[in-house]
Amino acid sequence: MTVHDESAAASYQEKLQRLAAAGPWKIILSKPAAREIPHQKIVVEKKKNGYQAAAYTKTQVFHQNFSAEELTDYLTETAVGRYLQVNAWDDTREHILLCSKKGAVTYKTKAALEHKAKDQTSHNRKKNYLLKEGMLIPPLVDMGIFTAEGNVVSSMYDKYRQINRFLELIDDAVRDDKQESLRIIDFGCGKSYLTFILYYYFTQIRKRCVQITGLDLKEDVIADCNAAAQKYGYGGLHFEVGDISVYRSDTPVDMVVTLHACDTATDYALYHAVRWGARMIFSVPCCQHECNRQIRTEDYALMTRYGIIKERFSALVTDAIRGNLLEYCGYQTQLLEFVDFAHTPKNILIRAVRRDSARQIVPVSAKKRYLGEVERMMEEFHLEPTLYRLLMEDGRE
Repeated sequence: MTVHDESAAASYQEKLQRLAAAGPWKIILSKPAAREIPHQKIVVEKKKNGYQAAAYTKTQVFHQNFSAEELTDYLTETAVGRYLQVNAWDDTREHILLCSKKGAVTYKTKAALEHKAKDQTSHNRKKNYLLKEGMLIPPLVDMGIFTAEGNVVSSMYDKYRQINRFLELIDDAVRDDKQESLRIIDFGCGKSYLTFILYYYFTQIRKRCVQITGLDLKEDVIADCNAAAQKYGYGGLHFEVGDISVYRSDTPVDMVVTLHACDTATDYALYHAVRWGARMIFSVPCCQHECNRQIRTEDYALMTRYGIIKERFSALVTDAIRGNLLEYCGYQTQLLEFVDFAHTPKNILIRAVRRDSARQIVPVSAKKRYLGEVERMMEEFHLEPTLYRLLMEDGRE
């Protein structure tokens, strides 16, 4: 809004004063009047000692704190001539202030109980995240997910939710674990965004002693990761250049993580985890090319006739086989949604926890059933899965 008419500007300002006098707990300034307005929207929220304003660009958010007595002045300086719409909520009403580009100002209120309930529910959900806003987490700042003040950058909120979802799936498996220290291998770590977060989670949230090794084939990436670990002071985290298929560990491994290891690299990671007797496995598979290349069938040709169906079916078959083989090897296995399918079709996480107690041991009849289901699937679709071959060559029974 560029209000040329002084009377319109005065009307707008007078209604802003009325809005501020209602003591709102939330205010949103939106619809910038011109392209040169630096912030797409501004959200003002009531805090214990006044108000905090969050001004959003496409990639960043900037915060400003001020007292309740300064609210009117802040709104006048920020909104007049800049934003065409202001919404505010007090305990009972929503206040709506609109200004057309020609300067026509309208102001109305309506009951706001429903909106407040929804907002408070959303706020409570955010409080339950393991990585909460306001926490000083250097890797998240460097990733561009948090601002330096610990607030989520608005455009990165989906990524923030995905990271928390990943930690929730791990937390469900480890929070009752009593072992004092953990040795973790992250296969195919890449730039290691989640590896750094995993280290932070264990050391700062769960207060556990961990040694994490990240493995990847790219020397420059590994060098950058080791430099970042040193920068953050993460003494128990280091990275190595290596091939998953031939990797050897001289010390016992408690947990194996593999996030988007491509094609059969996931199979080798799972095989190593089983061979080492790792207590926990977390795997997000990627690019199941092996099954896609091999799969053919006479009786169910409709599943392989169409490219996109064949690709997705191959991925599901591959992960179902992996899940059954892990059950066969003594792991309680779940295939879980890692992120919303709308964000990526690679959204399945395999979570496997080794059955240790006598009452958890899988009966021989169940082991035969798990393996039999795999072998019938292999026969029907002419498959030779790498994980099956590795386990049989190793004499797993």
